[in-house]
Amino acid sequence: MNPISGMPDFSTQPLDDCFRTAMTEATDPDAAAQDLARQLLHPHLGCVLFFCSAEYPLDQLATALDQHFGGVMLLGCTTAGEISAAGYGRGCISAVGLDLRTFAVDCTLIRGLESFSLVEAQQAVERMLGHCRQVNLAPVKDHTFALTLLDGLSSREELVLNTLSAALGSIPHFGGSAGDDNHLSHTHVYYQGRFVTGAAVVVMVNTWLDFEVFTTHHLKPTDSKLVVTDADSSTRTVLELNAEPAAEEYARLVGVPVDELSGKHFALDALAVRIRDQFYVRSIQRVNPDRSLTFYCAVDTGIVLTAMTPGELLPNLRLRFEQLRQRLGEPVLILGCDCFLRRMESELRGEDKRMSEFLAANRVIGFNTYGEQFNGMHINQTFTGVAFAFPR
Repeated sequence: MNPISGMPDFSTQPLDDCFRTAMTEATDPDAAAQDLARQLLHPHLGCVLFFCSAEYPLDQLATALDQHFGGVMLLGCTTAGEISAAGYGRGCISAVGLDLRTFAVDCTLIRGLESFSLVEAQQAVERMLGHCRQVNLAPVKDHTFALTLLDGLSSREELVLNTLSAALGSIPHFGGSAGDDNHLSHTHVYYQGRFVTGAAVVVMVNTWLDFEVFTTHHLKPTDSKLVVTDADSSTRTVLELNAEPAAEEYARLVGVPVDELSGKHFALDALAVRIRDQFYVRSIQRVNPDRSLTFYCAVDTGIVLTAMTPGELLPNLRLRFEQLRQRLGEPVLILGCDCFLRRMESELRGEDKRMSEFLAANRVIGFNTYGEQFNGMHINQTFTGVAFAFPR
């Protein structure tokens, strides 16, 4: 501890004393949990964040993790792809262990997403902040952020995030929506030894490290506009665009027959809503039999969707990371929520190997999401996260 500042003496702090990262490709749940524990367990381990393929038998994996990590706080979710110290992964588990001498962490499970109230949010935030104050690693102001892992098929992200954002105030907040390897069937978050659906995990993190919560995307607006003339906002389904069946109008925009629409088009021909001077992508999830379109983000009758065209995926991310370096110094870790449609685009363009190598070189740990969260906004087709660096 620095006797002048009262803060930890980070001048000689080894990197492993702040973070340890782990990855396992073991398919047996017990072997996977044991492998992660071997890589992460140490006397000062305070919390583990993990991101796992939905292909694992989740009940067995939950039991194994609980057994091998004992009383360590474990929080996580299923994914649409993993990001480990080796870059992009599939069918594996990526994890990061947080040292309790560097991080004070508390968490809350939100069960009834549709009825989550401001009072509940305020109580949860105050309780978690109380824990951070009690640990007393660093002042709450400017040293605290929140991470949310949310059921990616709940269609309740906007409601939860708006409520949570009001309670968090100036505390920065980011997160990702859980995936299920693109099956669009069941997504899960992990809390206190169990995988659960229809829920969200809110994680409050206080640290003496410098950090920055950020978001970026590479998509650029075009002059083409589509007006949502009929929508069911409760299911995020657009029935009509420009007073025509939604799928037909979108297919006309991208120049293919409706029957040929696929994830490829949703990744490369995105739509976005403009809020002030920023464009926020509203990614299409699927085409329905009635030729309506279901989205991953909120849609409503009357909004105007702008057709977006991809810029350069890797150069955009490289520029954003360089901007982080200029402000923070060299990041020691980046926790990243990378939309699965970005990964799909990189695969379609043959850039996935370069992207994977870039993520590994920049110490990114995280997962491919069904949606990202940034300061109360639910967004799509972004790379959103938090970068950590030693104080200068």
